[in-house]
Amino acid sequence: MALVGRKFPNLSVNAMDEMGDTFKLNVLEEAQKNNKKVLLFWYPKDFTFVCPTELHAFQEALGEFEKRNVKVIGASCDTAEVHFAWLNTAKDNGGIEGVTYPILADSNRNLSSQLGILDITNENYDEETGAVTVEGDNVTYRATYLVDEEGTIFHESVNHMPLGRNVKEFLRLIDAYTHVQEKGEVCPANWEEGKEAMNANREGVASYLSSSVN
Repeated sequence: MALVGRKFPNLSVNAMDEMGDTFKLNVLEEAQKNNKKVLLFWYPKDFTFVCPTELHAFQEALGEFEKRNVKVIGASCDTAEVHFAWLNTAKDNGGIEGVTYPILADSNRNLSSQLGILDITNENYDEETGAVTVEGDNVTYRATYLVDEEGTIFHESVNHMPLGRNVKEFLRLIDAYTHVQEKGEVCPANWEEGKEAMNANREGVASYLSSSVN
């Protein structure tokens, strides 16, 4: 079920910071109370392969997100203790030492279940025992959510496990959404900061298309 245009779930989740402190973090409140946009990205597991490349990529771009008043938050279903162990593992040993943004520890899967991003298939209910068994790893896909200052989701995307994300695309989407907020114009295909946008009417699209004809 698509969540774009809806408020992000109002749920507090354990999180770990780079200092090793565990605290509660509520993405909706983070956006609304601090008047910030939030980028929340989920990855399957700590101590894996594609995952650390993504966490380091978001860290490398952290200054660009902060310039845009965007809070970056990572998330998986690992415990806070496992996050802390990974944060204390050197980069050249597959770790994420140097990552400074918070990482959600959704070990009870309350939030990821609400978002519908868990790798679960073929749920089976045993009437005799009442047990439910599932296929799949019960970890999250590579889901990404962009949330505006009112707590409304304006972008969501989900990659399968082997496919790493392009961090620059999220910066572009944030720039585009901010342009819409500030200018009232809409952003056409392949729009980037500094390029021409358009008015959301027939005249606007006609003018844009005519000016973009080679």
